[in-house]
Amino acid sequence: MLTLLHLLSAIALLVWGTHIVRTGILRVYGAQLRRLLSHSMRRTPLAFLAGIGVTALVQSSNATALLASAFVAEGLMALAPALAAMLGADVGTALMARVLTLDLSWLPPLLLLCGVSLFLAQKQNPPGQLGRVAIGLGLIMLALELIVATSEPITHAQGLGLLFASLTGDLLLAAVIGALFAMLTYSSLAAVLLTATLAGAGLIDLPLAIGLVIGANIGSGVLAYLNSSLLVAAGRRVALGNLLYKLLGLLLVLPLLDPLVAWMQKLPLSLQDQVIGFHLAYNSLRCVLLLPSVAPMARLCTRLLPERATEKNSIAQPRYLDPNALTTPILALANAVRETLRIGDLVERMLGHLQGVLQSRRAEAGRELRRLEEDLDALYGAVKLYLARLPREALDEAEDRRWAEIIELAVNLRQAGYILGKMQRRTERQSFARIDQEELAELHAELLANLRLGLSVFLSGDPRSARQLLRQKRRFRALERRLAHAHVDRLHRQVLHSPETGSTHLELLEDMKRLNSLFCCSAYVVLEAEAQAADRPDEKPERDRLDGELRRLLLDDAANRPVGRVAENPAARPGTPCG
Repeated sequence: MLTLLHLLSAIALLVWGTHIVRTGILRVYGAQLRRLLSHSMRRTPLAFLAGIGVTALVQSSNATALLASAFVAEGLMALAPALAAMLGADVGTALMARVLTLDLSWLPPLLLLCGVSLFLAQKQNPPGQLGRVAIGLGLIMLALELIVATSEPITHAQGLGLLFASLTGDLLLAAVIGALFAMLTYSSLAAVLLTATLAGAGLIDLPLAIGLVIGANIGSGVLAYLNSSLLVAAGRRVALGNLLYKLLGLLLVLPLLDPLVAWMQKLPLSLQDQVIGFHLAYNSLRCVLLLPSVAPMARLCTRLLPERATEKNSIAQPRYLDPNALTTPILALANAVRETLRIGDLVERMLGHLQGVLQSRRAEAGRELRRLEEDLDALYGAVKLYLARLPREALDEAEDRRWAEIIELAVNLRQAGYILGKMQRRTERQSFARIDQEELAELHAELLANLRLGLSVFLSGDPRSARQLLRQKRRFRALERRLAHAHVDRLHRQVLHSPETGSTHLELLEDMKRLNSLFCCSAYVVLEAEAQAADRPDEKPERDRLDGELRRLLLDDAANRPVGRVAENPAARPGTPCG
């Protein structure tokens, strides 16, 4: 019993090691790997090689499937290259299995010693995360050694031998067991390494090991498909094609299994090397042979998973908030950024429909604006809950700052949606004079440009664009004051065609000014971050220049801010922290 417990603990250590390596690599190089994968998706051969490289680094074909599915769901790449990348991911997993089973008994202690020292010294920095990767690699190799050591007494257990003997000759049952183990451990790599180690220890024979290896491949495909269940149909097609390719590989190898086993048993290799060699050869040949078929497979997956009507018509469904990415903060934050930008797109569409309401095209534009406000509420709630599930203690300083920036932008955009809805309700039964419509249209165009620039500043973090955004904010306020004074002057001169809309017109100008403040908030975040980055003794002149510039911009805004004016609705106050 104690020996079995030691074996299970060694297996748990193996699974934990693969998890540590995957999360460590994604935290340090997650953004670079995303760029590598997305830039390589224009051509099938490059996508295949990118899949090999990314999977070899993160040691998880499921992580590669997560990235590829997200890219296809976002429309950033076609389905066929994504399927090629998944074929490459299977080859990358096989290559890493070969590397990790080499005789490197001197390496685990060195990796653990260096990794722990580096991780404790710089826990929140990229070098510390690389130390985490070294710890994971050391644990994997140490776990394999422990499995070999604890398996030796088990080989003499008669009952266990009978259990494994009953599985021999039934490839499908062995494949099911291998698939279940890969799904339970969330790693086909761990399942293959365990199978090879058990075979090397004499616990299982070659036919059973081959069945377990094929099953582990299929299990990773099933797991990837389950992980994509929350994505739109386009994203799920990647996982479906990947699973179909793995099932096709099983059908191809079934007729050849007996002669293949007989030939392999004649090779002058240990049983462990035979299992690893089969895994590498099987995945490499299968993927290379099936690579030319990615285009037909993409068409088949599109027919099997057509786009649902709800996906075509509903905007409110989150597209990018993958819960499986929450264990990797850099990916989770990237998902939240993309979903928040979708909220910005909804606000932009609401602005467009508001212009229709102001120009007396009320019926259709008003209905669409109300629907968009409901969609905005749904997306805002989804982003807020997604970020709340992200453990902030796992974030480094830069990630924690980005978390706060995303929350702030989402809150501001939600408040903007509330203001736009209030403006629509206020103008439902109003008819504006032509000159009023022209003034509101002029201010509306400036507002739309500032929204787009504000979203660009949030995404890029470019200080030059942030300064341009603040200049646009001051220009907008000057224009708003000029138009307000002109309207009051017309009221005094009694030249309005509809004097009863005078107060409504001024309220709309005030609402637009509040919207402009919300759209420009991202500029302050970027400029403050730039000032903090320059806050070093050797850069005092640059720090003073940035502090002076930021102070001047804030003073200009304060000078332009009207005195004694209170927001009409208290709910608007939390959304205007930026002035």
